[in-house]
Amino acid sequence: MTTTTPAPKTLDPAHFGGGERHWHPFTPYSDEVELKIFTADLARNETVVLLRAKAGAQLGVHDHFGRVLAYSISGRWSYAEHDWVAAPGDFVYEVANSQHTLVADPAEDIVLFIYVEGPIHFLDGDGNVVGVETAKTFAERYLGFCREHGYPEPDLFPF
Repeated sequence: MTTTTPAPKTLDPAHFGGGERHWHPFTPYSDEVELKIFTADLARNETVVLLRAKAGAQLGVHDHFGRVLAYSISGRWSYAEHDWVAAPGDFVYEVANSQHTLVADPAEDIVLFIYVEGPIHFLDGDGNVVGVETAKTFAERYLGFCREHGYPEPDLFPF
């Protein structure tokens, strides 16, 4: 008697059309920073977004408790606490437990592709936590925005 082993189950890659996602403001943290969310993995607390910010915009000081990977698509930007400037095509690897303030170049808008792992704590001027962002809060804000504006709610949890 011959027995066969079933083929391993495979997962198909997910495709996300950029035109199927909408920019929404990253409030209450900034009216000048917008996000386009592609996925939000609630089990792993990971989020994949495009970030768009107007020239000169800032995203207040925040702590990351996981890695953040950022690829610059357009515009120049930096962190107020560091002396480097990222340009289109540059890649920034943020280690867990880093703290910084994102600053868009005053002369040009920016667009970044960002992978966020773990929670982000937004801080006030005294270092007190004023907001916590997770994959769940990113997803809830985005889906609420879609409902409020009559947009179809995309599948942010494809797996």
